Amino acid sequence: MIIVKTREEIELMRQSALVVSKTLGMLAKEVKAGVTTNYLDKLAEAFIRDQGAVPGFLGLYDCPSTLLCSVNDAVVHGLPTDRPLEDGDIVSIDCGALMNGFYGDHAYTFEIGDVAPETKKLIQVTKESLYIGIREFKLGNRVGDVGYAIQNYCEGHGYGVVRELVGHGIGRKMHEDPEMPNYGRRGRGKKFIEGMVVAIEPMINGGTHRVKQLKDGWTIVTKDGQPSVHFEHDIALLDGKPEILSTFAYVHQALGIESNEEDEFRQDALVL
Repeated sequence: MIIVKTREEIELMRQSALVVSKTLGMLAKEVKAGVTTNYLDKLAEAFIRDQGAVPGFLGLYDCPSTLLCSVNDAVVHGLPTDRPLEDGDIVSIDCGALMNGFYGDHAYTFEIGDVAPETKKLIQVTKESLYIGIREFKLGNRVGDVGYAIQNYCEGHGYGVVRELVGHGIGRKMHEDPEMPNYGRRGRGKKFIEGMVVAIEPMINGGTHRVKQLKDGWTIVTKDGQPSVHFEHDIALLDGKPEILSTFAYVHQALGIESNEEDEFRQDALVL
């Protein structure tokens, strides 16, 4: 069952999402060669608590960490380790926070040093597909419209769209209805309702869409060892249109990236 949120609840969710956004922005300055994901995890936990929130992942489904850090061929759910990041790596950092009774949950894929051109292209296309999917999250559309848009764009570039892992509704629980696959058929699936909030999160592989789970019981990797990229936003359906509650602006500011990719999905300018 889809749980519709009031405007007041959506504003509380925006605050939770922005805690995650600020955490990712803080981490953007720290993600570099020689740094371990365990170190990043400790920084994130302290930062989230300093914001008056609690880590959304830590303890959820027995998750042992604040962050899920997926390096290179890891798709999602990578546990932090003591392996130093290396030049040429990519790492998807997925983060959640709980504040005011609501969750925020989104992810960004970072480049470390000199990343291969073909991997840069995969990152670019995956990020573009996120916004292509968000445009379809509007009144009158259905879950399949978002999934189709993402799948069509990414497969058009020759990439694999992961099937086993999907986006989701979000609210007082981290995972609510509906599931939001990154593949599908137009006009199929649950209909979007004013006031619903979802996490849209393309997980796109450089090669096959097939994945497998490692023995740690968490980390999902590509079956062919090709890199995988993951981006995620929290979005509310307001006045029939998608409005992004999270933002990559803090990451972009830390990395010196100029971008207007979120502008069409915001009613008000974001003040950093």
